[in-house]
Amino acid sequence: MIHPTAIIDDKAVIGNNVEIGPYSIVGPDVVIGDDCWIGPHVVLKGPTVLGKANKIYQFASVGEDCQDKKYNGEPTRLEIGDNNIIRECVTIHRGTVQDQGLTKLGSNNLLMAYVHVAHDCMIGDNIILANNTTLAGHVHVGDWAILGGFTGVHQFCHIGAHAFTAVNSVVVQDIPPYIMAQGHNAVPRTINSEGLKRRGFSKDAIMNVKRAFKTLYRKGLTIDEAVAEMESWQAPELDELIHFVQNSSRGIIR
Repeated sequence: MIHPTAIIDDKAVIGNNVEIGPYSIVGPDVVIGDDCWIGPHVVLKGPTVLGKANKIYQFASVGEDCQDKKYNGEPTRLEIGDNNIIRECVTIHRGTVQDQGLTKLGSNNLLMAYVHVAHDCMIGDNIILANNTTLAGHVHVGDWAILGGFTGVHQFCHIGAHAFTAVNSVVVQDIPPYIMAQGHNAVPRTINSEGLKRRGFSKDAIMNVKRAFKTLYRKGLTIDEAVAEMESWQAPELDELIHFVQNSSRGIIR
C-alpha cells in the first residue's frame, strides 16, 4: 500500500507488496524490491537500489548526495541488499567518483537510530551498527561485526569480520577480524569469543584465534614475525585474519 500523501517519482520502480508510509518521498532512479516497508517521512534518492524485505523507519534519509566537498553532482550509486532494518534518522549517502562511485550495504543488517554511513562505505552482511555509530567515507565493515553505540570510524578504516567495538570507541586504524576493541583511540582488548561461539566456531577454532591474538599483540613481535608464526599453524580460521593484517593500508590497531 502506498499512502496517498507519499510522493513517488514516475521514474521510480516499486516492487510487489511494497508499503510506503505518509509523506515519504521516493525520487527518480530509485528501485525498491518486493516486500519492502518504507515508513512515514522517509526520503529515498537515487540512483539507489533496494533489495527485498527491507524496513526503513521514519525520518531516514537514504541515497542522498554525499558530504564530500569534491562531490560535483556525479550520478553515483547506493546498493542495499535484502532484509535490512534501517531505523529512525539513519543517513546513508551515495558514493563518489574518487572511489568506485558506490556505497554498498549487504543483507540482514541492523542500523539503529541516528547511524550515519558516509560515501563509498562497503558494509557486509549480518552487521549491527548501534545508535549514533558514524562511519566516515570509504570505510569497510566485514560480516558479523558489531559496532557499539557512538562508535566513530575514521575515513578509509577497515573493520574485520566478527570484530566488536565498545561504546564510545574512536577507530583511527584498522581492526582485524575477531578482535574486541575499546577506547579513544580504540585499542585491542581481547577476542570476540562469545560472538564466535554463537556463530558456530568450534572450541579448537576459538583457541587458535586466542593464540593468534596473543601472538599479534602480547609477544612483542613485529607484524611480519607474528604473521609467520600464525601461518605455521595452518589453521583455516586464521586465513582471513592473516590476509587482513598483511593488506591493512592504515595499519592495525595496537
